[in-house]
This record gives sequence, C-alpha cells and structure tokens, in this order.
Amino acid sequence: MIDTVDGYLKDGCMRCKYGATPDCKVNLWRPVLVELRKIVVESGLVEEVKWGVPCYTDNGKNILLLSAFKEYACISFLKGSMLLDSAKKLIQQGVNTQEARIIKYYKSSEVKEDRTVILKLIQEAVEIERSGRKAEKPKAANALPEPLLHAFEKDVLFKEAFYKLSPSKQRGYLIGLSSAKQVSTLLNRIEKLRIEITEQ
Repeated sequence: MIDTVDGYLKDGCMRCKYGATPDCKVNLWRPVLVELRKIVVESGLVEEVKWGVPCYTDNGKNILLLSAFKEYACISFLKGSMLLDSAKKLIQQGVNTQEARIIKYYKSSEVKEDRTVILKLIQEAVEIERSGRKAEKPKAANALPEPLLHAFEKDVLFKEAFYKLSPSKQRGYLIGLSSAKQVSTLLNRIEKLRIEITEQ
C-alpha cells in the first residue's frame, strides 16, 4: 500500500497486481488526476491517503476522494447526495450507492473547465460536514416494489436468484430500486438487476 498522493500518482494504489506496472489504471488517467489534485489542494483541504487513494479532509473529517477506474478518473464527494449541485455535474456511481456522488472525467481540459464548479462543491461539502448535518437514511426497503413482484412472476429464475442473495445484498438492491423517481427508471433498474444476478 502507498502512503502518499505522490506515490499513488506514480505507482497507483498497489492493491492489485498491476500496481507500479504499465497496466495500472492510474497511468491512463494521471493528467486528469494531477489536475484534480491541483484544484482540491487549492481549496485548502488536507491531503491524505486512505483506502489506497487520495483522500481530502477537513478537521479530520473525510470530504472527498480522487480515483482512477478503467473507463474514467473521478472526484467522489462522500456526502454528495446532500450537495445542491446547481451545475448538475454529480452522478450516483451505482444503484446501491447511498450518499457518495461522483463527477467522471476523461481529459484534464474538462477538469480545468470545471474548476469553479469543483471549488464550489468542495466549499459546500465542507460547510455540510462542519454543520454536523447527516444525510437522510433511505426509507426502509423491506417492501418489494410492485413492478419487481411482476418481474418475479414472469421470471422464476430471477425470483430464485434474488432470494438466494444475502439479506444485506437484497436490501442494497431494494434501496437502489426505491430511489427511482420515474417508473421507466425503476423498470430499467429491475432489468439490470435481473441480468446481473441471473446471467453471472
């Protein structure tokens, strides 16, 4: 494991066999990560490494992470669901993600263009953390949505696969489904879930 951001930018997180090799994902996105780092450091947050990636804190509280994935680099706001996000840049990384929100980047020029937006989001994230506000807990997701029950009726293998999941996995998926605001979104999520757990 690495213990400095410079080390991360040079060799990656070192959590997999690709660390410090040409195949490390950090190599693909180094210019983007360097540009993100400049902006975040400018905000005054304290730079650390946690979970093998750059983590930025305020008064010891985690505010955001920088990460490299195969398809993109991103900045991840740990309480992003609470941010106003007037520029509409933040996205939910996966249907089971609760509080964190990310902005994906593919070029360092995109990061430069978003400098003001990023700094504003950081300021807002710090204010939320300092205020002690907590994100609303998702509503209890014990009840299965009606469209999911219909999907189970049509596909018994889907129903069986779902009930073979651990209770915590089921709950995670139900939280993701219950956050859909439109029926079309819910149906799309159900279909993705069906594919994910029955076609492995």
